[in-house]
Amino acid sequence: MKKTNAARLLEKSGVDFELWNYEVDPADVSARAVAAKIGLPPEQIFKTLVARGDRTGIMLACVPGDSELDLKALAAASGNRKTEMVHLNEVLPLTGYIRGGVSPLGTKKTYPVFIDESALGFERICVSAGARGVQIFIRPGDLADAAGAKQAPIAKQE
Repeated sequence: MKKTNAARLLEKSGVDFELWNYEVDPADVSARAVAAKIGLPPEQIFKTLVARGDRTGIMLACVPGDSELDLKALAAASGNRKTEMVHLNEVLPLTGYIRGGVSPLGTKKTYPVFIDESALGFERICVSAGARGVQIFIRPGDLADAAGAKQAPIAKQE
């Protein structure tokens, strides 16, 4: 099992989690593809997206794999007038992670994290462990506590 900064952070905090590895297809790093590979429904796999608010700056948003980020809802939850996705070329310098491997934990700098409230409907969810091919299987409340995250209705159906 490949250990990542996110996994080390959870271990250090004493949080219960599992690491799940899967074979990566570099041509398709979507949450739906990950869900199919590890055998979970896409709504239980949470993708971590990087956004920028006009007042608060960079933030991370975790939404189900079968949904997209509702930028207006994220703006409301984060105290911004508007939010936008950051450009793909900004993701690595901002977070230390590459597309398809962004975790809400262990980023280069600490950013506000927002998790869609639908996570509460599951005993456990999966998020990226900070590398392609590695997922963290964790209780939503434990993830929120570890990331200092706020839960809010920030997803909309694709």
